[in-house]
Amino acid sequence: MRTLLLLSTAFFLTATSAHALDFKDTFQKTVIDNLTNSVTGNSSSVSTLSENQIIQGLQEALKVGTQRVVSQIGAKDGYNMDPAIHIPLPTQLQQVQKLLGKVGLSSLADDVELKINRAAEQAAPKAKEIVWDAISNMKLEDARAIYQGPQDAATQYFKKVSSDKLRAMIEPVAKNSLKDVGALQAYDILIGEYKSMPFVPDVKADLVNHTTTLAMEGIFHYLAQEEAAIRNDPAKRTTEILKTVFGQ
Repeated sequence: MRTLLLLSTAFFLTATSAHALDFKDTFQKTVIDNLTNSVTGNSSSVSTLSENQIIQGLQEALKVGTQRVVSQIGAKDGYNMDPAIHIPLPTQLQQVQKLLGKVGLSSLADDVELKINRAAEQAAPKAKEIVWDAISNMKLEDARAIYQGPQDAATQYFKKVSSDKLRAMIEPVAKNSLKDVGALQAYDILIGEYKSMPFVPDVKADLVNHTTTLAMEGIFHYLAQEEAAIRNDPAKRTTEILKTVFGQ
């Protein structure tokens, strides 16, 4: 009787152990299968979209994002009151600003700083035309790389292919805007006051180039944010093609 009990117990333990191993194997297989299906599903999301849908989605994303950006930063104080893209004085003029501040004349430099931001606000809306021209020439391989790329992939693509055109368009606008808002005249007054002080080093600053460069950086900054929002926030996908492409 005792022998029978021992044999029964051994059989039970063996069966239980075998069942546990079988359950463990089944569980591991299920997890691996689910992970594999998940990864396969993510990578195949591109293939379920037509080539036209991918390109149209990216074009629409850039159009929507660009329109939002230029509306925001092209408004009054779009640059000036935004700490993320506010354009400071060139480094050389910041030194002048500090020096004049000691004799109560810092307002002259402050005026130049305000006006270069006003010039950027006037120039920024011109970027929309460049963006739309660039995306109309986007190739399929570029579109696929952007679609599968990082959060700012489209913005980086645009930056690579269109920076020269963007600068060529914004620079004369910035130059005219600097004249219109009185920045160049204010600069001449500022430098005149500065040079009247004894023993100060010569200072030169290219306001047009400075304003153009930082105006472009402000555009890229918010284009990248808009692109990331469209990729991640369903509420930002305001058209059907955006919902189809970025909802995958």
